[in-house]
Amino acid sequence: MTVSGPEASPGVELELVVGPVAHGGHCVARHEGQVVFVRHALPGERVRAVVVEGGPGAKFLRADAVEVLTASADRVAAPCPKAHPGGCGGCDFQHVSLPAQRALKAAVVAEQFRRLAKLEVNVDVRPVPGDDNGLRWRTRNRFALDAAGRPGLRRYRSHDVEPLDDCLIAHPLVVADGVLDLPWPGVSELAVAVSVSTGERVILADGEARGRARLTEQAFGRTWRVTGAGFWQVHPGAAETLVAAVRAGLGARPGEVLLDLYSGVGLFAGSLAEDLGITGSIHAVEADSGAVRDARRNLHDLPMVSLVVGRVDQWLRAGAVPRCDLVVLDPPRSGAGRAVVEQIAAREPRAVAYVACDPASLARDVATFAGRGYALTELTAYDVFPMTHHVECVAILQKVS
Repeated sequence: MTVSGPEASPGVELELVVGPVAHGGHCVARHEGQVVFVRHALPGERVRAVVVEGGPGAKFLRADAVEVLTASADRVAAPCPKAHPGGCGGCDFQHVSLPAQRALKAAVVAEQFRRLAKLEVNVDVRPVPGDDNGLRWRTRNRFALDAAGRPGLRRYRSHDVEPLDDCLIAHPLVVADGVLDLPWPGVSELAVAVSVSTGERVILADGEARGRARLTEQAFGRTWRVTGAGFWQVHPGAAETLVAAVRAGLGARPGEVLLDLYSGVGLFAGSLAEDLGITGSIHAVEADSGAVRDARRNLHDLPMVSLVVGRVDQWLRAGAVPRCDLVVLDPPRSGAGRAVVEQIAAREPRAVAYVACDPASLARDVATFAGRGYALTELTAYDVFPMTHHVECVAILQKVS
């Protein structure tokens, strides 16, 4: 049933004219003045959409476009048969051409900075090497399992599992040897991680390794050990692309002091050490003790790097390094937060490189930096998560007062 009145509720079909893209993989429409977040649609389209969440009196509705009445020129046929309303919830933009996906992500970044940081930014989302027209790039994957032990991905905003025999954004090494075809009785989560540079693969069933437990990555002429559950960029081209942006933005000089916060297995510390030289120093802080163990092995030949196991906010408050010249900041999706930003600013670094996978968190933290005398001087964005709404940004902030 298609309705035109305010009684929209789950299961009701609406005819909508779709407005701009919003953060989160959907576009914004309105029904009788009520905001509707619509998935599987594009700006400017006219669609029929089924309400899946919300109702009269709710602040907003969520809906899935089930029929396109007037299509955007940017619409394409989704390559994956599971990328449809009610199917797999892993991809947001398979119905969108790659150039248009990047334009949508750029619009989201600009909108978040306008709204949260009160800044007008002009940013392009750049492709990175290592995927196949936006497919076959994801080197670290987590699959849920249904009641029969079949691997799959959860449907959007649901605990229900959509079984898969393939995942088109997964790297071919991930799905090799029929991993997704096997039943995994008694397992609730299956994690698969691969190294494109060495061909190694780790399989974790509910966190327990089935065979190999670590991967070896090759980047910047160095070898990096990473546990199967540890963090490494999921796109094959991301590590070198992001480090290159950070190095260029910071322009580190011999003898300077650098803080590498949320340092993981030491990617940025190890890659920037050459710029600082033997007279420089790097303090790398990471809460995950397993990642720090990997970092000790990865950076054992770099005496200028000091590794710390601990929470970044607590370490900064302790004041072990009261001043520094440079900071690399690569926090989780929730961002660094006001307390961490203020502690960084108190050390008066001349420049900060902020690597972010969430533009809203980045924009909030950039606004906090601005209040402490730091200006955003560069902002670049990279499409290291094609077919999804996610985007990676590198922001460079310089001390101006």
